[in-house]
Amino acid sequence: MISALTPETLGYAFLGGILPVLVWLYFLLKEDARCPEPRPLLFLAFMTGMLAVIVVLPIETFMTTLFGGGVPLIVAWATVEEVTKYALAAALILWRKSVDESLDLVVYMLTVALGFAALENVLFLLTPFADGHFLAGIVTNNLRFVGSTLLHVIASSAIGFALAFSFNWHKALRTIATTVGLILAIALHAVFNFFIIEQEGSQTIYAFFIVWIGIVVFFALFELLRYFRYRNLPKNIC
Repeated sequence: MISALTPETLGYAFLGGILPVLVWLYFLLKEDARCPEPRPLLFLAFMTGMLAVIVVLPIETFMTTLFGGGVPLIVAWATVEEVTKYALAAALILWRKSVDESLDLVVYMLTVALGFAALENVLFLLTPFADGHFLAGIVTNNLRFVGSTLLHVIASSAIGFALAFSFNWHKALRTIATTVGLILAIALHAVFNFFIIEQEGSQTIYAFFIVWIGIVVFFALFELLRYFRYRNLPKNIC
């Protein structure tokens, strides 16, 4: 129970949840600095991720009542979160004219993911901060900074890469690729949560191993897409 939910507590939780995520967003967007996306659309994508949290919360509460716990609940949570992030991104972002290249799909999906992680982090910080446990909150936030935050990026980027590499494919094949990307995102998310939740933190090292291997793969695929985008362009032109 949150014992002292004051404006000050809300402010600290908001800053503690948002600022670290903005660091990741800045760092990841630097990879696309040569041809940056429109800032208003990136902001909308970030807010879309936050909106996804609001949509997901009551559904996950229902899932908790339905499954009670264990692996089925972990898979249900992962499915709800990844499907919601992608559905809202598809509805609000991915159809726009500015999203006109394969790499853009990854950029906007990771931005949506970071928006989701930001509000999720704020909610996780509310209880320890409201109870006066600022050190515990900071430790928790640092773990989420390198753990679940990046997990959201990797999972949503799996969908983004599926969309990107199938960018010029026939619609039916692209649908199959997107489905595969979504299944992979759910699987990564569920396995991470399994090691964190079901194993009660005893195998956290495996969860972080998954995240960092995922980050290595992420940057390798991102660089490959950048190569295809820029290989025939003059250096001063996007």
